[in-house]
Amino acid sequence: HETISKEVRMNATKEAIIVLKDFRKEFGQKLVLDKLNLTINQGEIFGIVGMSGSGKTTILNSIIGFYQPEEGDILFKDGNDYKSVYKHTLKVNSLFGFACQQASVYPRLTVEENLDHFGSLYNLPRKQKYESIQQLLKLTKLEDSRTRLAVNLSGGMQKQLSIACALIHSPKILILDEPTSDLDPMLRKQNWDLIKRINENGTTVIIASHFLEELEHTCHNMAILHNAQIVAIGSPDELKDNFSKNYQIHLETEQADYKQIIASLKAYKNIITNSEVQDNRLILHTPKPDAALHYVLHTLHVTKQKLADLYVSKPSLNEVFASLTQEK
Repeated sequence: HETISKEVRMNATKEAIIVLKDFRKEFGQKLVLDKLNLTINQGEIFGIVGMSGSGKTTILNSIIGFYQPEEGDILFKDGNDYKSVYKHTLKVNSLFGFACQQASVYPRLTVEENLDHFGSLYNLPRKQKYESIQQLLKLTKLEDSRTRLAVNLSGGMQKQLSIACALIHSPKILILDEPTSDLDPMLRKQNWDLIKRINENGTTVIIASHFLEELEHTCHNMAILHNAQIVAIGSPDELKDNFSKNYQIHLETEQADYKQIIASLKAYKNIITNSEVQDNRLILHTPKPDAALHYVLHTLHVTKQKLADLYVSKPSLNEVFASLTQEK
């Protein structure tokens, strides 16, 4: 362990707060995680994505020390040292908060009673517990619902309460498993906004989720899991840049005569490398969007088609994910 800790100090950035070192996990004969190496930095929102059964929840449960590995270790930063989560359980309990996929609250207790109960589990002094409850009610916007039974809350509010209970002891690291699953788009947005507010208060947040487009606008860095391994890691922009240097021009015309446009644009195959039609829209791929747009507008003028919509974008994170998992 001392060797691993020394190695982490040498190789990890100063901001590293969680380090997975050659982590291997099996369930019976099934290999779930294969010698993962991963660094999560202090103060960031870190996303873990993967298909169902890829090991996302296993990583989260391992980070809090619940699952013992077959090989390797998981270290957390405590002061200037890195310690194993498996050898310092009490410290892990004080530094980490965890909210699982299903809201873990007591349905027959009120919002305030739930927070009070979880505060008591951490032996918080009465004054500290009271102040923490008031802060969390405000943070999660549950102040007006403090006397409501948890069973009478909406699904989104129950998840917010579950997150609040995980924060009652002011952990430095909050771990969330599918925090917006089974919620409608409006409630998902409210919960993502809550996660951002928590992070802005200085808490490192680690999230497993399958809502890639929402993670793209929330996370500072992400890891993509597939076949028991991390196949890509980086910021959303880095992942998209590594996947493709091309931009996409999304074009829609009133006539929708895209065969004519495609035929005309073949003269510029060095600029426009590929084309496809999706949902009555022409999508053009190009490494040089400025030049491509010039040729596209010229072609529309020549073919006498009236422009209805036009925008330029990078490939979506969903496309990156699909490409990586299919290739692997």
